[in-house]
Amino acid sequence: MNSRSPDPPEWQIEPAPMNEMARLKGIIDRLRSPGGCPWDLQQTPETLRPFLLEEAHEAAEAISGADPVKICEELGDLLMNIHLQARIAEEEGQFTLEQLAEGISEKLIRRHPHVFGDGEAKDPDAVRRNWDRIKQQEKGEEDRRPATIRPLPASLPALSRADRVGKMVADVGFDWPDVDGALGKVEEELAELKEAIDSGDREAIGHELGDLFFAASSVSRKLDFDGEQTLIDALERFRQRFQEVDAQIDQRRSGSEQKFELEQLEEWYQQGKSQQREPRSSETDENSKVGSDGD
Repeated sequence: MNSRSPDPPEWQIEPAPMNEMARLKGIIDRLRSPGGCPWDLQQTPETLRPFLLEEAHEAAEAISGADPVKICEELGDLLMNIHLQARIAEEEGQFTLEQLAEGISEKLIRRHPHVFGDGEAKDPDAVRRNWDRIKQQEKGEEDRRPATIRPLPASLPALSRADRVGKMVADVGFDWPDVDGALGKVEEELAELKEAIDSGDREAIGHELGDLFFAASSVSRKLDFDGEQTLIDALERFRQRFQEVDAQIDQRRSGSEQKFELEQLEEWYQQGKSQQREPRSSETDENSKVGSDGD
């Protein structure tokens, strides 16, 4: 009698289309099973939350860097965290990975009737309106107009939150026709901030600072920029330029408490700024040469 060899554990399945997803689940299950990894066994949804947020931000950063290899790696780390959360939920009898996938699949089908049904949506705005309408129906609130400013995750970065809120109120017409109006609001808030500073009222200063940041986010929105990303880029440029300041300080420092005049530090910073521009100019020159050779 022929005996059938036992199937290998899911985490040992040879790579094949979609089998890697099953293999990943098998690996996570093994790590969380008796005799598995002590660290993984110790984790809870709460202790894993910071890692989930960290991996999400690292994935977003990789996407901004447009490096496919890095994007793939960081999305994989994020996927691992999702599998871990689902595994713990399964152990607690809350839900399984299959139920998680089933839930989002059913939601996508319901909210895309123009694809999976007989609905119509001729442009992205129509798709979004349908999505919001169906969402209200699912909540049993189809007869009530939803609040213009909908709840957002508490962990969403403040600039991203400001951008989302600005877009929400713009949907009902609460917006300037062009960027000039947003720039005027920045100037108005800056003047009010100066008045608050002169008054010495810290509560008023904090109030006006927040209004100024919100107004600045509207400028980036009207110009079709991601305010969060533009600030991230600015901080990275500043870090790179300040490396020249650090280098100059290291060459001259005679003691750990030695201080330098602001004018001198600014001069070194401007040197770093100039050096940051030079590679870009050289690269442009090289690209021009390549383009000329190709004509």
